Order: sequence, then C-alpha cells, then structure tokens
Amino acid sequence: MKTSGKDSKESNRFRGIRPETEEKYRRAIEMYASTELSGCEICRICEVTESGFRCYLTKYHRELVLARYAILCSKEEAGQIKLGQLRGQLPATRVKYKDTIEACGSMEHIGCNVSQIARKFGLEGTNLGRQLRTHYPEIIEWREKVRDWLGIGDGLPRGTRRSCKEQYAEAVRLLQGNSYVTVPEVADSCGLSYTGLEQHLLFYHKDLVKRRIRIRKKALRRQRKGEITGRGTVHAPSPELVEKYAEAVHLYATTPMSAARIAGKTGVSKKGFYEHLQRWHLDLVCRRKNIPYEEGRLVDWSKVRKYNPATKAKYAEAIRRLKESGLPTAQVAAEFGLQPEAFRSYLKEHEPELYARKGMVRTDTGGAVSRRSMEKYSEAMHLYGTTTESVKSLARRFGFNDCSFGQFIRRNFPELVEKHNEIVQKKGKQNK
Repeated sequence: MKTSGKDSKESNRFRGIRPETEEKYRRAIEMYASTELSGCEICRICEVTESGFRCYLTKYHRELVLARYAILCSKEEAGQIKLGQLRGQLPATRVKYKDTIEACGSMEHIGCNVSQIARKFGLEGTNLGRQLRTHYPEIIEWREKVRDWLGIGDGLPRGTRRSCKEQYAEAVRLLQGNSYVTVPEVADSCGLSYTGLEQHLLFYHKDLVKRRIRIRKKALRRQRKGEITGRGTVHAPSPELVEKYAEAVHLYATTPMSAARIAGKTGVSKKGFYEHLQRWHLDLVCRRKNIPYEEGRLVDWSKVRKYNPATKAKYAEAIRRLKESGLPTAQVAAEFGLQPEAFRSYLKEHEPELYARKGMVRTDTGGAVSRRSMEKYSEAMHLYGTTTESVKSLARRFGFNDCSFGQFIRRNFPELVEKHNEIVQKKGKQNK
C-alpha cells in the first residue's frame, strides 16, 4: 500500500533509531515514564549523558515529556506540539491560551478588544493581557496598527513615558551590568513591582532580555558551583545551609571521621548532611573515595568500593521478598531484622529501579507519584479539592513551599485543579 509523504517521513523517523541507541536509553526511558525522578538523577543512575538523553527523549518520546506537564496525548499528537516553551511559560499554559492567542492575531476578531476575546473563550481578560504583554508583544503591536488603520483604535499614545523611563532606569542599569542578578532581586532592591519591571524590559529593552536569555541557555549545558544557572541564579547553597553545615563540612574535609559520626557530633540530620555533601561538596566526597573529580562532569561511581559479598548476601532474601510481595520497604526490612534506612541506601545504589518503583504510588489516571509526597500533601489536597482555600493559603497552613505544592497538584492531579476552580466559581456566583 502506498503511503503519504508525511506518513513515510514519520515512519522513517522512528525506524531511524539504531538498536544500540535504543538499548542505551531503554532503562532511562522506563524510569522517566514510571517515576518522578529528574532527568539529571536518571542520567546519573543509568550512566548516560544529560544532553544525549534529552535529545533522544524529545525526538522519540515527546509524549512522555508532555505528560510530566499534565498534557496527555498520543505519540502522533505529541509530534504536533512544540516543546521549546516560551521563556517563563509552561507547556500547559501555552495549550490553555493557544486558541485565544490565535484569535487575537487574526482579522476575524480584530473588531473586539482583548477583554472581549478573552470572554468568548471563557478566560479572564487580565490574564490574557498579561500573556500577550509577556510572551506575544508583536501581536499587541500588530493589533494596534490594524485597529488604528480601520479607525477603531482607542487613540491612546504608546511608548514609554518619561516618568516610566526614569522609574526603571536604575533597575535597567543594574541588569545591564550584572548577568548574575535576577529580575526579582533587582525589582526588590529598587522597590519596584516585579511584573511591571519584567513587562518594561520586554517592551523597551528587548536586546537586554535576549542577551540575558542567551547567557542562561549556555548555562543549561553545564552547572557549576558558583556560576550562573539556566534560571539566572548562582548555583550555590543558601547562606542558611552554609551556616547549618559549616562545622560538619569542616570536619569532613579535615578529619577521617565518617559522615554519620560527624552528623551526630554536630547535631545535624545524617540524611540531610549526606545530601548536602552530594550536592555542594562532591569534590570532598570524591577526594575521600579517591575518585577523579571535575566540576560539571558526571562522577564515575564504578570506581567506588562495592559492598562485600557478605553484605550482598545479607540483603539478597529481603530484595527477593520486596520484588515478589509488593510490600512497603520498611515492612520487608522489619521482617528480616534490617535497619530500614540502611536497606534503602543499599537499594538506591544497587537496585535503583526497584528503589524508585517502591517509592511511587499510582494515581487514578495511571500516573506515578512519590509515596512520601502523597502522604505529605494528602490532607492539604483534600481541602484544596473541597474548599475555596488557595494553594498559597494551604501551603502556609501546613508549612509547605507553595510553588512545590502547586506544581505537584498541577502535574499529577489536573482534575483536582478543575474541581477547585469550579468550587471557586460557584462560590463567586453565590456571593454576587
């Protein structure tokens, strides 16, 4: 049967995967689809490069990338959705406003203002205006020109006012002179609105914005302590963390004491100290283990001393039981008289897929989320789905980071967001 050019092109694309390449990333793809581990962590476990895995993932498994943003679609549909998101705009937001943005840029709706177009699509005019100003300023400029030509423009003067230029002058100067400082930091130091400063930059300092974006794109390819990241911040621990672990890090660097003993001596969490060392002092860890270390490159953990045969035998039956039973890790550890955290540490190093799988639970939609996160957020999620209380309010009440809590809900439980919005809208109508 003769196929169309497009179908042939798509089939060639997938036939083009070399078997050795597919096998190379097979384990990483399985972990990406079944766990919430970051791409960076998966690459470390599977011993593949981040850049290579990222390219393979976006080329052949776009639907998995979109699924992490609560955009569920087939492999064929995924091929039609752009992954290169606009700066600061999530794929889910792009999908939400896609039709409305197209309407703003069409002659069919040129007689309507932005608020009227937003209402036609069931959206808030203020939010649509913000999306246009932040991500699609060229559409605003085009609409103004066409509406003026048709004689339906509002006649208001455009361009930066002198007072506005003076208001943001110091902030612009700081951003031009320091690529490491962020827009929120500058806005705070100058006593300005972050949103106002951001939109001023997007409208009147496009070259500055583009230059800062280029710097951040370069930073995405490498992450080195003390240097700028893709987010525009400096990759370094917070002052609070530095102070908290200062004594412990000093002892780790200058004495032969174990990390566990140091944690006990300095009164910090053993797990927290381990994580701090792995994230911010990997050079010290490698020096202790006599492993070559280079900032920004993956560590060859194969040179690390393995557990002796007796240790392997100690955990063998427990691992078999864990695989066959589906019981929680702590319960299996108790059955065999093992220390749960030591058992988890062994699994993390020697059975990473099992470790990742046991730490996950399935959602009603078939996704996988962290068991600990579910336990942590369960009560707050219940309130979010049954009341009008906002994410920020709930986060403050339960002591969460509001961004992390909000992202967890949006990514894994989009239906809960819809339910909450319906409750809020219903409550708003009742109050009118």
